[in-house]
Amino acid sequence: MIAPQSLRHVDVGAARAARERYRTGVVEPTSGVAPGFTQANMIVLPRDWAFDFLLYAQRNPKACPVLDVCDPGSHETVLAPGADLRTDIPLYRIWRDGRLAEETPDATSAWAEHPDLVSFLIGCSFTFETPMIEAGIEIRHITDGTNVPMYLTDRPCRPAGRLKGNMVVSMRPIPASRVADAAMISGRFPAVHGAPVHVGEPELIGIRDLSKPEFGDPVRIEPGEVPVFWACGVTPQAAVMASGVPFAITHAPGHMFITDIPDSAYHA
Repeated sequence: MIAPQSLRHVDVGAARAARERYRTGVVEPTSGVAPGFTQANMIVLPRDWAFDFLLYAQRNPKACPVLDVCDPGSHETVLAPGADLRTDIPLYRIWRDGRLAEETPDATSAWAEHPDLVSFLIGCSFTFETPMIEAGIEIRHITDGTNVPMYLTDRPCRPAGRLKGNMVVSMRPIPASRVADAAMISGRFPAVHGAPVHVGEPELIGIRDLSKPEFGDPVRIEPGEVPVFWACGVTPQAAVMASGVPFAITHAPGHMFITDIPDSAYHA
């Protein structure tokens, strides 16, 4: 966990400005927004399910690296003092009995349905995109202004309590000559998924068609590029679906919570 008091000197204006836009109803994928600041996936569950998920995350740290766990009933996080987890994400998903019931830019009313909700903020691979760009590696979905493509694999996560499901991965096309660099750079950020889990040959992890991601948008892959796959924080949403969780609130894939924590804080 990051100690917020050690980061008081950081200028968090860009992160706060982004959250303020989302609080007013602006909806956009957050990749490339407030570069240099850590972004987080989110899943919110009634207290009765919170221990199951905490155990699930502990058993599957590559896909579910926990950055913060909030107190039951709280909508605040030490990762962004003053932020409101009910309104400061551009787009939320409301889940009922394992099925997507609604997408909304404001989760306040859904949040009010349960007084004991526990929020989990989970590392996001968007965090290491900025250092990859600084190293001269193009991030295609940022270049093209689309959402990152995400795929449900055939790799099962280790179950915990009532939760089960397969790993979700995000994909970025990388020139073959830069794959090792991309792996090295991302590997320096283990708290936000770290190094890739698979390179090339998507069929080996159960992905049949790269043009049809389960979440996000497809991206073009140029000659000489290799599809590189990272564990993805949408994995908890796959568990919600596979396990029939009665109630949950999550971010919409690609629409993250932008924290006040600089990427460098999670650099190993």
